Amino acid sequence: MTVPALMQNHQRKTYVTQLHKVYNELSQALMQYQTDKNAVNLTEAGLNSEAAFGVFLKKYFNVVQDCGQEMTPCFSNEYKKISGVNVAFSCTANCSVLASGAAIGTYHEIEAYGKKSIIAIPVDVNGQKGPNILGRDAFFMLLFKNGVIDDMDVDPDVPPSKEDRERSAAGCFTDNSSEWHGCLSKILNDNWEMTY
Repeated sequence: MTVPALMQNHQRKTYVTQLHKVYNELSQALMQYQTDKNAVNLTEAGLNSEAAFGVFLKKYFNVVQDCGQEMTPCFSNEYKKISGVNVAFSCTANCSVLASGAAIGTYHEIEAYGKKSIIAIPVDVNGQKGPNILGRDAFFMLLFKNGVIDDMDVDPDVPPSKEDRERSAAGCFTDNSSEWHGCLSKILNDNWEMTY
């Protein structure tokens, strides 16, 4: 392999490692939250709104910067897709930077993604730093009441098939600037590897 190819491969592994860390920390915090509330699911525990997610975020994470409803300076003010087209990737509330350097928050238009998920979560694994590309360092997650984190609005009690994930992954690669989903599906499908 050439040096540029080796560096690109290393960078992809770094992004996936950072994404996996955020994903795991979020999963563990959600389990702890549900346990602390002695609830059978997250909505019963009270995690059913952007305001509730903000309280959860500040209690269970080391938030080093709180940007509230403003994307910047927590997130970049511009994101692109892998194809190079600008994407309307956005954080509308609870925009924060964690001690790990990852930016996380919530996106208000959850209704557009169906009624099964309870919170939409934009994540940039390295905050404002580049490349600010959806599917590289920026990802979109949906949180379900049973604690499942995905980027497909599916029945969280029935794991999506490999084919379902591949169909969802198409959203990561289209030129449609309003489609944010699919990149996490692709990485989950490929066993936490960035094969694209």
